[in-house]
Amino acid sequence: PLAQSRDTGSAPRRIVSLVPAITEMLFAIGAGPQVVAVSSYDEFPPEVKALPKVGALLDPDTERILALRPDLIVVYGSQSELEKQLERAHLRTFSYRHGGITTTLDTIREVGLATGHRRESDDLVSSLKARLDAVRDRVKGRPRPRVLLVFERLAGTLREIYASGGVGFLHEMLEIAGGTNVFADVGRESVQPSVETLLARAPDVILEVRAAGLIEKSGSDERDAWAALSSIPAVKNRRVHLVRGDYLVVPGPRLAMATEAFAHALHPEAFK
Repeated sequence: PLAQSRDTGSAPRRIVSLVPAITEMLFAIGAGPQVVAVSSYDEFPPEVKALPKVGALLDPDTERILALRPDLIVVYGSQSELEKQLERAHLRTFSYRHGGITTTLDTIREVGLATGHRRESDDLVSSLKARLDAVRDRVKGRPRPRVLLVFERLAGTLREIYASGGVGFLHEMLEIAGGTNVFADVGRESVQPSVETLLARAPDVILEVRAAGLIEKSGSDERDAWAALSSIPAVKNRRVHLVRGDYLVVPGPRLAMATEAFAHALHPEAFK
């Protein structure tokens, strides 16, 4: 499995999570009361704001983590040095690697097993699958627009654009929501396309997702920046959509909600 915990002893009572996606999973399956600290980037659910912050992917505060006497620490798969340190202290870790939707659902189940919430995690996975299936049914048989899914760019400009490639949970959510990714042929999670590439790919729809913390203060409509590419069908036909919210970019329990938001933007008529 991509995510795994070492040792499956008794259910942990003091969990430290350095991974926001896993923190969300823990609270969603009823393990929230077991969480004693989270990463610097944890914002959801609101309860995490009251918990101690212990660094993140690049700057974990090992001393603070150890001082909290945790019996399970959720780390990123790439934090091998930290894992070794925790192992030497005889502490149990849960190692996280992110992937597509299937990986996310498998991870929810594994988190449930590792924390004594197996039934709740199974229920959550079933409910997410049902919601994703409901979106598939809503958009079935409708024309699938070719979509550029942008998750980052320099505010007010078309510089430093990052778009979804043909791998990962954003790409999969877009496909379920009834769109065809214009970069489906690129075997990476993200693409940094030039203006020339965007003109050549000629998307029917531009779907921009913005995490709430990145909302610009300029006050102008961020869609205006795309006017420079007026020959692209999405711009010509005014099919540039901005969808805002942190939940859109976290591969966790809110991925069905994010998929629903994509489908509403691409096929509003399917939800009337």
